[in-house]
Amino acid sequence: MKQIRTEEAVGHVLCHDMTQIIKDQFKDARFRKGHVVTEEDIPVLLSMGKEHLYVWEMTPDMLHEDEGAARLAALCRNEHMTLSGPKEGKIEVFAGCDGLFLVDSQRLTAVNSVGDVMIATRHGNTTVRKGDKLAGTRVIPLIIPEEVLQRTEAAAGPEPLLSLHPWKRKTAAIIVTGNEVKKGLIQDTFSPVVAEKLASYGVETRSVVQSGDGVEAVAQAVNEARASGVDIIVCTGGMSVDPDDSTPGGIKATGAEIISYGAPVLPGAMFLLGYFGDGAPVMGLPGCVMYAGATIFDLVLPKIVADVPISRTDLASMGEGGLCLGCKPCRYPVCPFGK
Repeated sequence: MKQIRTEEAVGHVLCHDMTQIIKDQFKDARFRKGHVVTEEDIPVLLSMGKEHLYVWEMTPDMLHEDEGAARLAALCRNEHMTLSGPKEGKIEVFAGCDGLFLVDSQRLTAVNSVGDVMIATRHGNTTVRKGDKLAGTRVIPLIIPEEVLQRTEAAAGPEPLLSLHPWKRKTAAIIVTGNEVKKGLIQDTFSPVVAEKLASYGVETRSVVQSGDGVEAVAQAVNEARASGVDIIVCTGGMSVDPDDSTPGGIKATGAEIISYGAPVLPGAMFLLGYFGDGAPVMGLPGCVMYAGATIFDLVLPKIVADVPISRTDLASMGEGGLCLGCKPCRYPVCPFGK
């Protein structure tokens, strides 16, 4: 810190807030700590009686907090994201479209472990809308060594820490299994629930087919849905171990690669996920999706619609946080389920 004449302060950084008082009009900090003095500021500072200022002694290897925050924001920003301007050393990242927000948690932790820098994000693997705040970045001190930012950038690696995947899959077919539905013994109350959840992500249900039970019947319905060109195929019911529940066998008979039959999520343990050779997903949904407020279907659907592949490891990792507490009323997604 050093003292200089106000007229010589252009380009220097103020060390403390500077309050301006105008009787009956204004009393507040006119210039904040960290402000970089401009030519336009000089007359104002002189009118405040400030003929000398305390400023930071900047050296070529030191950066102002706003510059540091910009470097951190560059580590975050990816496609479909926008940035705020710097304010008090902070820059925020916003969603430029609706979609699925993902965070590379391991690299984010590495960045925040460097010291004197921070990046805070909302939870990854969550649905966001255009304009939602995704992250905030800032450096802790008012000025920061270039060397610290270089170490931070090395910890982050060459790829952005964040990604935002817009909704891509737009059409679906629902196959309702169960002879009791096909024979008209009970009403189909399952497919309307599924269609509503799909619609919340902009997915149009092109067809609802009642296949009945049996491996061949389910397989035929799935193959016909494939031939129609829809982006997503969903089979409802018939997912338990009862002898008449043949949905898993029917899906396997179509030649789809089965990623997993079963998931460590309650409700939704009997969930099945598979993919065809062109990447089109097919799912088998257990009965809980019909009546529970939130299930495995709610956890995987954003990735399905965003066309982000789901692996067996992804499903296995859902065990922690995969227990729905059954709150009344259901507050999902503002709750611990799936987090």
